[in-house]
Amino acid sequence: MRDLKQLVKAYDVRGVVPDQWDESLSRAFGAAFVQVTGASAVVVGHDMRPSSPSLTRAFAEGAAAYGADVVEIGLCSTDQLYYASGSMDLPGAMFTASHNPAQYNGIKLCRAGAAPVGQDTGLAEIRELVESWSEEDGSVAIPPREVTPGGLSAQDTLRGYADHLLSLVDLATIRPLKVVVDAGNGMGGHTVPTVFSGLPIDLVPLYFELDGTFPNHEANPLDPKNLVDLQAKVVEVGADLGLAFDGDADRCFVVDERGEPVSPSAITALVAAREIARARAAGEERPTVIHNLITSWTVPDVVHTLGGNPVRTRVGHSFIKQEMAVTDAVFGGEHSAHYYFRDFWRADTGMLAALHVLAALGGQKDTLSELTAEYDRYAASGEINSTVGDQAGRTEAVRAAFANLEGVSVDELDGLTIAGADWWFNLRPSNTEPLLRLNVEAKDPAKMAEVRDAVLAIARA
Repeated sequence: MRDLKQLVKAYDVRGVVPDQWDESLSRAFGAAFVQVTGASAVVVGHDMRPSSPSLTRAFAEGAAAYGADVVEIGLCSTDQLYYASGSMDLPGAMFTASHNPAQYNGIKLCRAGAAPVGQDTGLAEIRELVESWSEEDGSVAIPPREVTPGGLSAQDTLRGYADHLLSLVDLATIRPLKVVVDAGNGMGGHTVPTVFSGLPIDLVPLYFELDGTFPNHEANPLDPKNLVDLQAKVVEVGADLGLAFDGDADRCFVVDERGEPVSPSAITALVAAREIARARAAGEERPTVIHNLITSWTVPDVVHTLGGNPVRTRVGHSFIKQEMAVTDAVFGGEHSAHYYFRDFWRADTGMLAALHVLAALGGQKDTLSELTAEYDRYAASGEINSTVGDQAGRTEAVRAAFANLEGVSVDELDGLTIAGADWWFNLRPSNTEPLLRLNVEAKDPAKMAEVRDAVLAIARA
């Protein structure tokens, strides 16, 4: 039996093509997806990677062989696939490896209404089913099923996606803005021109050519080196702001008019303020906003001040979406620049967050750095990774050093979080690598550096 544990991750399927998977395995995933979900129809889309079209078609063939009609929407961003799943009320499959290098590909799966499929919500069953179909030589033979095969049809959803997003943010009266967008040769080059069309925006495009070999830089804005070109172009052309999308364009990073990155926590707070105001105007007394435990203290501060209810969760989109469903939250944000909206089927969309930033900036006269200053109240380390052989042992050593200090609190919602009066840190083990991930925040840079260095000294000892 084939062991797919390296390919099937916590929230998606991701690996090297063709070494770890290929069209035959993708066909099996399509059939297994239909069997596990019981879907009579599914929607599939893909990014611009060279391997994406053939993998997507194989998945569609497997799904059709097991009786599901398949709607193929072709090239799309991940949030465009979520739009299709939500608006059609169909389970969906998005072929992408997000920000990973060109040789990778993967599948993000969802149930009808863009509800996530992870290890606890069907992905483990899908993996086990595909493994059970595997032959000793590593090939996969899908058992025949006595059903009428489904049909394959094509549908264009880009205009509908853009119209839905624009219906959720009022951009009618914003002042003209010059905006540099770095698509990183990813799917932002596909979606941005349609979404921004007709808006009072002077668009300066960077790397809009769809190219899954990523010839200019990795489509991973979380790495500062991949923002350098955007920062330089914003300053060069005197833009009001810059936007950077990752490979599948579900995450968006923001750069201000000085070329300085704006913290995703600040964007979370800014968008939260707007969503709270909209919900309260509609009669909602205390709108809930979800934030993960490594976002800045600024986020719950702002939510409290504006009469909202901040709810803290573990890191990871499945936890955010689950908590949003339980609490009926209007919005959720992660420090990784994933932004989730109740009006977008609780799914993440960087494009909608970008439109909120444009609306906020264009609705007043201040610069972006002035506008976001109130949402950037603390000094943060950013995420620092340490390679360690004994994650549990090093974490326990850090706990022993800090837990008994006067006035500190300790919790283990996700890793180890310890907070003092004017500082906090979170130390979390990676699920897939021998790493400990550290995030530190404090009320001033000196205190942040002191706590950061003390924790790293123990973690790396």
